[in-house]
Order: sequence, then structure tokens, then C-alpha cells
Amino acid sequence: MVATDNSAPRILIADDQTDVLEALRLLLKSEGYQLETVKSPAAVIKAVESRDFALALVDLNYTRDTTSGQEGLDLISKLQSADAALPVVVMTAWASVDLAVEAMRRGAKDFITKPWDNARLLAIVKNQIELGSAVRAYKRLEQENQLLRGKSGPNLIAQSAAMRPVLDMIARVGPSDANVLITGENGTGKGLVAQALHAVSVRAARPFISVNMGGLPEGVFESELFGHIRGAFTDAKNDRAGRFELADGGTLFMDEIGNIPLSQQAKILRTIETGEFERVGSSKTYRANVRLVSATNSDLPAEVASGKFRQDLLFRLNTIHLHLPPLRERREDIELLAQHFLKAHVERYRKGITGFDPSAIEAMRNYGWPGNVRELDHAVERAVLMAQSKVVRAPDLGLQAGHAAPRLDDMSLEEVEAFLIKKTLARCDGNARRAAEELGLSRSAFYRRLEKYGL
Repeated sequence: MVATDNSAPRILIADDQTDVLEALRLLLKSEGYQLETVKSPAAVIKAVESRDFALALVDLNYTRDTTSGQEGLDLISKLQSADAALPVVVMTAWASVDLAVEAMRRGAKDFITKPWDNARLLAIVKNQIELGSAVRAYKRLEQENQLLRGKSGPNLIAQSAAMRPVLDMIARVGPSDANVLITGENGTGKGLVAQALHAVSVRAARPFISVNMGGLPEGVFESELFGHIRGAFTDAKNDRAGRFELADGGTLFMDEIGNIPLSQQAKILRTIETGEFERVGSSKTYRANVRLVSATNSDLPAEVASGKFRQDLLFRLNTIHLHLPPLRERREDIELLAQHFLKAHVERYRKGITGFDPSAIEAMRNYGWPGNVRELDHAVERAVLMAQSKVVRAPDLGLQAGHAAPRLDDMSLEEVEAFLIKKTLARCDGNARRAAEELGLSRSAFYRRLEKYGL
């Protein structure tokens, strides 16, 4: 008997007769498969929604004295909706050509009659598992090509285990119209993920409009989002469409969503709920059909608890939650990302640099990257400018080993400012609003500095 292991294909067996389940369990277990048995169509759907299976082997009849196969046919249709890539093989003691044809039409991959021939059943199971695996691998590769290397889409470079759930979630929810909230530390690539969600959606041919909510002064907030008409205020010399209007039919990406002033949150909520808004200075109601993707490094539930963020607005934004891991938790991606940034900056500055020497790669792997992917990009750009040979060496990157604090006497005024902002952000657990308050800066001034220093 072949022992099963956790990497072996898992098969779901569904039949209302205990002796049939036991016979199939013993036969398939001897071939090394992992097995799960259930006795009803409802249990089949529950199992498939809870776990991944390489194959489903299902009976067509479950109610005593029923021979029509209708229960099984309906089950096949439901399985196709739950997981279209799952191979389904049907079994019945009441076989007919018409029933077999209908089962195949609904998505079954093969048909077995009871009593079965062991050799034929095992051959069908083996072939369908292999075919199903190939189909899933192809679809996964297709998704990766679209997400990672698509010419018109964002260049989302991610091969680490920590990023696999992110890529899977993008592929799964991207094609839908569901609102998505992306969370993660500064510099983790939330904007790039937002673009990836748009690129795989049905709205991909329509606009992708981005707005940094933290960088909008409160005085122009409504104008930026909803537009204005000529004469609405002193500098309004022409009619102007806002971000919602520009994104009509496409995706609106609202970065740093946690920094929306409380006084403006009700207006945002109304537009999300109804699609309606008015330009500043006008009573005419406009409509926009947009898919919302939001991002923040703030703890929004905590902001809700403190009364700084509306709970109903959070519910609207957070249909799907997607969390990005920091770069220190996806170290397998560091060298890939660095090579990508190197190529871009070498072309930009027309330098004859061909790669990194081992010391530079080791330094990047050992560094903590508090600024995440954005900091890596800036470090590589600096290295390209500083390198005096054909390869980047560790000193060219300018990384502080172990995050040791640099000497202020050795730093320029801009480097001191960037260093203090980094330290304040770290002390505030990445909360940009608190950091701005501690530094005595307005939100817009603080975000201008974050952008300036690549933080």
C-alpha cells in the first residue's frame, strides 16, 4: 500500500451509500491520494468552498429511489460556478447515453458506471488530475504574464511566497467590480497593485485615475474630487471635471484614504453609494460609474474607534481587503526588484553598468528596508549615479547596516529632514497623520516631503 502525504492530490468523493464510499476510499488510498468523503450535494459544495481539490468524483443520485440523475446534474453546474477548473467525474448505476451527454455538457470530464472497473477508474482519475493540473498551471501562468509582464499593465514583480496570496487575490477579484481596500506600509507598492487590479478588470480599456487624498488641502478637496464650474471661487477661471467624473467607466484609486477630513467623508460616502455628485458652484447633479480602489497605511478600525473615520464609509471601501507584506518579509523578491530598477536607471542616466557585485547583493539582502520597495528603487538609483565601475558595489547603495543611525554632521540638510521623517514615521507605526502632527506639518506639506524623499 502506498502511503499518502500532504503533497499528494486530494480527491473529493460524494455518494449516498457508505459501502461505495468505503470501497472507493480503499482503492484510491492505495494509490497514495488524499481523500475526503461526503454524502450529499450540499456537503460537496461546502467542501469545495473550504478547500482545494485535484478532482471531484461524484454520484448522480442521492435521494433513495431516485434514478433521474438530476441531483448530480445540478451539482455539476454548481461546481462549475464554484471552481470552473476543478475536474469532475460522475458515477451512476443508471447509465444512459443521454445522461452521459448532459453531464458532459454541464462540465463533467468523464463518466463511470457502477459497478466500476478498478483499472479504468484509476486511469480516468490519474488522467483527469494531470489534465486539471495542467489547465490550472496554464491559467496561473496566463495571469502572471498579464500581471507581471503585460505590456500595457503594471510591472508587478513578485515571486516570493509572501506575495503569492496577493497575486492570487488580484487574479480572483480583479475582474469583478468589487471595491478593494489595500493596506500596507509606505512604499510597499499599493499603487502598483491598484493598477494591476484595474488591468485585469472589465474596465481595463477605460480610465485609471489616481488621487492622493493625503496631499489634498481641505480648501480644494471638493474641487479635486467633484470638479467646479467657472466662477465658483477666485481661481476658477474655467469649468473643470473632478476625479470621479474623469474616472467614469473606469477605476478611481484613492491613495491614503485614511487622511480624508471627517467633514468631507459624508460627501464621499454619498457618491460611493449613489454615484451622484455636484461640481463646486453648481446645483446640477452628475453621475459617475466608477470602481473604487483605496489604499492606506493607517489602522482604519482604530480611526473608526477614535471617531476620526466613519464606519459606514469603511464598510463601503472594504468589500475586499488586500494586505501587502513589507519588503523585509519577501526577501526572495529583493534581487529581482533591484535588477529591474537597475535596468531602468541605467537607461535613464545612460550609464554602462551591467549589474551588482556579490557585496551589493548581500548588503541588499541583509538590510531591513524600512521604506520598502520605494526605498530600494531610490537606493539603486543612487548607486547608478555613484558607481565608478561597471558593477554596483555595496558602498554605492548608501545603506546603513543594521539601521545604525548616521552621523548628523555627515548629512546634508535634505538628508537630515528625510532621516527625521523616517524616524517619526517609525515611532508612529507608519501613521502619516500622527507623524505630520508631531513634526508640526500640515498634511499636504508632509505628503509633499514624503514624495520628495521617496518615503
